[in-house]
Amino acid sequence: MKKKIRAIQYGVGPIGASIARLMREKQAIEIIGAIDTDPSKVGRDLGEVVGAKDAPWGVIVSAEAKEVLEQAADVVIHSTSSSLEKVMDQLLLCLEAESCIVSTCEELSYPFRTHPGLATKLDTAAKEWGVALVGTGVNPGFVMDKLVVTLAAVSQRIEHAKALRIVDASTRRLPLQKKIGAGMSVEEFRAKVAEGVIKHVGLPESVAMVADSLNLPVEQITETIEPKMASERVQTEFLAVEPGQAAGVHQIARGLSKDGKELVYLELQMYVGAKDPADTISLTGHPNISLVIPGGSHGDIATASVVVNSIPAILDAPAGLRTSRDLPLGFFSPNARP
Repeated sequence: MKKKIRAIQYGVGPIGASIARLMREKQAIEIIGAIDTDPSKVGRDLGEVVGAKDAPWGVIVSAEAKEVLEQAADVVIHSTSSSLEKVMDQLLLCLEAESCIVSTCEELSYPFRTHPGLATKLDTAAKEWGVALVGTGVNPGFVMDKLVVTLAAVSQRIEHAKALRIVDASTRRLPLQKKIGAGMSVEEFRAKVAEGVIKHVGLPESVAMVADSLNLPVEQITETIEPKMASERVQTEFLAVEPGQAAGVHQIARGLSKDGKELVYLELQMYVGAKDPADTISLTGHPNISLVIPGGSHGDIATASVVVNSIPAILDAPAGLRTSRDLPLGFFSPNARP
């Protein structure tokens, strides 16, 4: 029997906590360390911080990333920020520790067009240290890219790819409800969009992944962000949204050819009180293909699932920067052997 997969959780926010709890359920994984800079978490047991029923786990959360990484983990689960620029030093430190990485950083999901310089730097460092890394999650990482590309396997020709994701954010965590501008006036919403505060990150990366995977000649990627307005009062566990206020975001990203023809269309409606949440994928070609997931993929549950299910794949992957389209993603059973 092989040794267990040694894992470190880097970032213990709501998503990191969900990932840590799921990793704890896997017999093949041993969590050996946890990193976070939040003073309210540092020095505490990871199991207690994430609200696990079987706490304590005997793993103490530390702010000293380098010290924790010296424990020689097989994989680091990284969940600290959506911005690739902000997490570069963290990722390079993990690679230097010769650990593979599965990260929830949306801009890492397919950075070759949006951050080519950073992508090259990470790919080079990973190959130097003999490890692999990937950015993934439910979106980007699955619904609007990996799943689209997978569906295309039963087609002979693809002319246009479309994905529509409608998400009811009413039951999601407070940071997400704030991130989509729920409860703001239209003016405040637009101001926050201009500041870059309100935005679901990752749609341009998904457009690029789909275009490159399906060999669609996309030369330009555009993105728009508008408020989804509330028509009636919506009360969540954390906040209230009145009629006329923003209930969330309506984002559209398009991949256009050199002459302006639309080849890829990704639309995200993420707002509190969404009536008919669903994930819908449509491929135009020979033949036309469509898939609807009623209710859609649950964002937080699905993100933790995709991340943890990617661990065996990233450990088996060739050294370098990988994407979800490269990995044979499957289900990592709780009772799978190391």
